[in-house]
Amino acid sequence: MPLIIVAIGIVALLVLIMWLKLNTFVSLIIVSFGVALALGMPLDSIVSSIEAGLGGTLGHLALIFGLGAMLGRLIADAGGAQRIAMTLIDKFGEKNIQWAVVVASFIIGIALFFEVGLVLLIPIVFTISKQLKVSILYLGIPMAAALSVTHGFLPPHPGPTVIAGEYGANIGEVLLYGFILAIPTVIIAGPIFTKLAKKLVPDSFNRTGDIASLGEQKTFKIEDTPGFGISVFTAMFPVILMSIATVISMVQKTMDITDNKAFEIVRFVGNASTAMLLSLLLAVFTMGLARNIPMKTVMNSCGIAIANIGMLLLIIGGGGAFKQVLIDGGVGGYVAELFIGTSLSPILLAWIIAAILRIALGSATVAALTTAGLVIPMLGTSDVNLALVVLATGAGSLIASHVNDAGFWMFKEFFGLTLKETFATWTLLETIISVAGLAFILLLSLVV
Repeated sequence: MPLIIVAIGIVALLVLIMWLKLNTFVSLIIVSFGVALALGMPLDSIVSSIEAGLGGTLGHLALIFGLGAMLGRLIADAGGAQRIAMTLIDKFGEKNIQWAVVVASFIIGIALFFEVGLVLLIPIVFTISKQLKVSILYLGIPMAAALSVTHGFLPPHPGPTVIAGEYGANIGEVLLYGFILAIPTVIIAGPIFTKLAKKLVPDSFNRTGDIASLGEQKTFKIEDTPGFGISVFTAMFPVILMSIATVISMVQKTMDITDNKAFEIVRFVGNASTAMLLSLLLAVFTMGLARNIPMKTVMNSCGIAIANIGMLLLIIGGGGAFKQVLIDGGVGGYVAELFIGTSLSPILLAWIIAAILRIALGSATVAALTTAGLVIPMLGTSDVNLALVVLATGAGSLIASHVNDAGFWMFKEFFGLTLKETFATWTLLETIISVAGLAFILLLSLVV
């Protein structure tokens, strides 16, 4: 059975990394080959599948991660991250700093992809951690919760937007109900779950300050840092560009305005990679040249940023290779066969199928889109609210992120965690978001 092969592959990966202490990237590639063979994939297609998975994942993420890492490093090395951190501490107070991170992450998460929000916020979160001498995870878990919830539940993120189109749901309803679900879910999976996580992996909550994924961080006197306004503007510039593009695109669709060159330009500038490149160029000026920092010094900061994330990118690519082998090996089709002829409620069915596909395949987007194809035939015979089915699909596709998901490795490497600590924090966090989301969806279904 394909699901048993997937389970054996995951166990083998854990043995290679935790027991034999093999490099994570090498372990992922070895297991990808082994699982491909076990699933009976043709020998002449295994290598191309692994290459496609690695290339497809990095093709989407490498530009964003590379440019984002350089942007974050420039803001940090100029003292901008420290200025933002100190201002947030002053405004919210040390006792409420976790809520400051939640609010900032939620706002940024609405406009940006999970990965973009992560690379923009991490330097600020690490700086706050260092200033207040609090655990990085104390702030990092609420940050990740807010980014993940907005990514899974709220348009204009790709998952909920595309699924709404597939189901024929009203995008406005998805957004409204998504907000209603998102706020309590973030509170439960963020600040509340952090207290449980601290008991599960207490050692990981003892770490503050510098972490390998960012390299050594500079410390400044507050008067030597850039102003708060220009620091925030530079950090938020990709948010601004992507938000403008999103709003204009939504207005165009709503008003059925004919496409033209102006809209093409807006979409081009608002693309995540373009927005990150333009933001990096802005940071070179605002955080470098405008402060009389030589271009050589500015470029040295960019070089250090890329050097620090080199292995992280390979590991993420390895996770993508493993995911692609599972998809090409037919695991998704096997799961689909399990639910032929079922009479479950569309809300529960969408959540269950998306959850199983997410655990088996790793990709939340692939799980959600595959689920849509399986659930659509049932919607014609049911009067269920389509917006809630969209949200149930999104919730199911977030559950139990583990070794076949790029997000798992991002969180692990960025926060310098062991595999055990990542399962006890990130995997459990995603599961709480998924289950809490379903619970709130079922409650909403009683009144809408």
